[in-house]
Amino acid sequence: MPLIPEEPQIHESAQGPRATPASGRVAPTPRPVPGPRPAAPPRPGRPGPARPVPAQRASHTAAKPGPSAPAATPQIQLLPASAEGALDAAEEAVDLLLESGRAPGDILVITTGEQHPWAAHELSFGESAYWAQHDAGDDVFYADASAVGRAAPRPVVVVAVNGGTEALAAQTLPQALGRARALLIVCGDPQKINAVLGAGV
Repeated sequence: MPLIPEEPQIHESAQGPRATPASGRVAPTPRPVPGPRPAAPPRPGRPGPARPVPAQRASHTAAKPGPSAPAATPQIQLLPASAEGALDAAEEAVDLLLESGRAPGDILVITTGEQHPWAAHELSFGESAYWAQHDAGDDVFYADASAVGRAAPRPVVVVAVNGGTEALAAQTLPQALGRARALLIVCGDPQKINAVLGAGV
């Protein structure tokens, strides 16, 4: 019987990085990136404000996960992208993180320009339901730059510099670095980002 055990290996590597060895427990991602709506707490039917208001605190005070002192400076990765392509680059970064085994709740995505469609959609159910998902910490969370101060630290923070002023980017990037425990990924114009990170961090 001329069956050679090489055939399954060829099939396995045919997809490239997506076909990581069949160690099923490395990537616990039954749901990929937060889609239209994860089965989260019931949401009020009344529409909420268009953007999160950082000054308003959630009534259910969440315990801030900050028991350990900041271990080391997070690693910074820069993904060159135009303002128009920064959100797509951030999405690709999130997909790669999830495929590599990173838990969805480890990732916070921040936009400096137009809001991510997921955030806009979830905010339509009301701000408390939106922030309840953040506090649950079991899925990728998307926030506007104005809400960075309210977001809890996560192992990975992805920033899409997809618009907004240079002053906003200069304010957001150091804050995002402060929220990232292990890795900060910034998608945008490398010159502007390096200028901001070099001066502000």
